[in-house]
Amino acid sequence: MAELDVGVGIIGLGNVGSGTLRILAENADQISLKLGFRLNVEVVCSRRVEEKILPPQLAHVRRTRDWREVVSDPRVEIVAELVGGTDVAAQIIDAAIENGKSVVTANKELMAWRGAEIWERAIARGINLAMEASVAGGIPIHAVLREGISGDRITALYGILNGTSNYILTEMEQYNRPFEEALAEAQRLGYAEADPSADIDGWDARSKLAILAALAFGERIIPSDIYTEGIRRIRPVDFQYAHQLRHTIRLLCTARQTPEGLLLSVRPALIPQSTILASVRGAYNAVWVRGQYGHDTFYYGQGAGPLPTGVAVVSDLMRVAREIRRGSPERVSPFAHERLGEYEPIPITKQRRPFYLRFRVNDRPGILAALASILARRQISVEAVLQLPCESKRDLPFVIILEPSPESAVRDALAEMEQLDFLVEPPLALPIEPGL
Repeated sequence: MAELDVGVGIIGLGNVGSGTLRILAENADQISLKLGFRLNVEVVCSRRVEEKILPPQLAHVRRTRDWREVVSDPRVEIVAELVGGTDVAAQIIDAAIENGKSVVTANKELMAWRGAEIWERAIARGINLAMEASVAGGIPIHAVLREGISGDRITALYGILNGTSNYILTEMEQYNRPFEEALAEAQRLGYAEADPSADIDGWDARSKLAILAALAFGERIIPSDIYTEGIRRIRPVDFQYAHQLRHTIRLLCTARQTPEGLLLSVRPALIPQSTILASVRGAYNAVWVRGQYGHDTFYYGQGAGPLPTGVAVVSDLMRVAREIRRGSPERVSPFAHERLGEYEPIPITKQRRPFYLRFRVNDRPGILAALASILARRQISVEAVLQLPCESKRDLPFVIILEPSPESAVRDALAEMEQLDFLVEPPLALPIEPGL
């Protein structure tokens, strides 16, 4: 190895690890031209490492099943943690820091829960931490918030951050597919796991929003600070009604500065069809950032996949290698701020929004009067009532659109409505996002 070359150890050879190795092998000369030195893969690690087929250029690389051999290898200066999860991954990163190795990770969940603490320990040890691949793999959104628009003051961030949910919703919208059928197709294509809960219940997107909000607003945010709803209750009929309103439905990640503080949520919402986020379809991700001075900027691309995410990992390896050879690990924090403030969660019920309420009822006289009475007692005004033709009167869907109302009042009304005996299921309430 030449004097300036930087040694890399890769732990985890799944989709992301394999994509990373392919890029490091096939694009080695271009990477060297950009850096002025080479990134050398010194060791790779996986539980079944002997079964893995490495690129021909890396066939000679040392293999091991034991990650401890990677973090202790004197030739390795950067450890790429690509195993996912929070238990073993945390042990790997902790050990790498103790051994004075810089760390590149794609681990959204671990970074969302412990990233700020890990960064502080890395700085104290004089090494670097990079995590671009942890959110929206094919979109360099970390770099944008960390450096590209760091001179602005962010006032709002909106994102579609889970490709699986977005694929399911757009399949339902375009082809009138039931939720269960769209989910099965996502699983067949490899977008969704056998247990899809992390995607369709919003947990994956929640971890990503926690990281982006920390970068954008300088607050120490953890996933439990974020109000989260998934997409299980969305039905094709909801898109039919949304289209009547010239809207569509997306699992929207939102972080907004308000007079009360920073409001955070991951939830399905109605957004205007005219907005650029409405055109984000399939397994793609997008982030819309609003700044006080620079106004609106938009970032779009593949949020997952071996090669798009591999590009993010390799780009981080290159950035960290530059810091090792020519800079300082404290030059730019991975969280875009020297230190993060202590965030005090603001209840989502403080927001005031128009709402879409969808009901399924066993039809009989007096239903609208009963619902309107509950809303009126809480000073909630109705803007419109929509009802598409339906053959069944025993499972009749219709929609009430509310004028902007405090979410706390809407929730109280919904709790009372759930006790009504003509409902087939509890009402579905979706905010209508007017700020896009």
